[in-house]
Amino acid sequence: MTEEYVLRCVLMLCCALLSANASNWLYLAKLSSVGSIRDEETCERLRGLIQRQVQICKRSVEVMDAVRRGAQLAIDECQFQFRNRRWNCSTLETMPVFGKVVTQGTREAAFVYAISAASVAFAVTRACSSGELEKCGCDHNVHGVSPEGFQWSGCSDNIAYGVAFSQSFVDVRERSKGQSSSRALMNLHNNEAGRKAILSHMRVECKCHGVSGSCEVKTCWKAMPPFRKVGNVIKEKFDGATEVEQRKVGTTKVLVPRNSQFKPHTDEDLVYLDPSPDFCDYDPRSPGMLGTVGRQCNRTSKAIDGCELMCCGRGFQTQEVEVVDRCSCKFHWCCYVKCKQCRKMVEMHTCR
Repeated sequence: MTEEYVLRCVLMLCCALLSANASNWLYLAKLSSVGSIRDEETCERLRGLIQRQVQICKRSVEVMDAVRRGAQLAIDECQFQFRNRRWNCSTLETMPVFGKVVTQGTREAAFVYAISAASVAFAVTRACSSGELEKCGCDHNVHGVSPEGFQWSGCSDNIAYGVAFSQSFVDVRERSKGQSSSRALMNLHNNEAGRKAILSHMRVECKCHGVSGSCEVKTCWKAMPPFRKVGNVIKEKFDGATEVEQRKVGTTKVLVPRNSQFKPHTDEDLVYLDPSPDFCDYDPRSPGMLGTVGRQCNRTSKAIDGCELMCCGRGFQTQEVEVVDRCSCKFHWCCYVKCKQCRKMVEMHTCR
């Protein structure tokens, strides 16, 4: 084993570790209780950013509050989409916020990277449209009369700016010189797939103008889909993700399906390198692997939220708990709704 070979292996390992921890910037979500990021000095103190992200922060300080909201949006959407799965996007107070799960090239990591890149693009675009940022505003490239005959007007979402910022900020680790490991290629692909989940679902919203609400004149603008829609799309891509491996085609390293019988993945699909663990048991050596003991399950479901699968065959315990719901709600003029509080006993099932 030559010294050159050892150095090459060490370099590849370092590149892989850098790519595996490229989501550390999500730690910005933990700063939600702190004041706004308003000056360059604050950029130096933000945990989770590499130096090039700090430089971006200094050049675009006014955008960083939107990035922080994007980080929180990504975590919230991940927890919603995975709420009924064994791994439910629980976060830690350390980096990476999702623990060891995102350091492995699994489907779960693919989802985290996709939803994170999408959330930054979404949050920054929303900040542009709301007039929060001086560097961008509405998309003024959308104007004139459409082929359908309506007038482009209003504030079209400037998704091009949001996507460009997401690419420069989120992808920066992988795009560093020498980052051509299979994990870096996986991250870059999934980042772009997340952003495409917004781009491919942009919609046209319109408002009618005329006497008594008639549609004599109709003005329209382009708008992003709700982020829940984006999350649903990326979750569907997670369910159908493709296992890949790195190959060299000419002088270029690319990811191809590990099983040659599978059709090639598209730019909008998620890809992964490693099989997922079963997430059944708590592993103190693997932060974020919390297991399913104590998790609530559905006794009648045969899906992953069912007690048989959620509890990994360990069984479950049932107890009666009291829940309080709003009921008998009535509208009172003018203008409020008054409800009663109803108490009832329900069965709750939790994994042993």
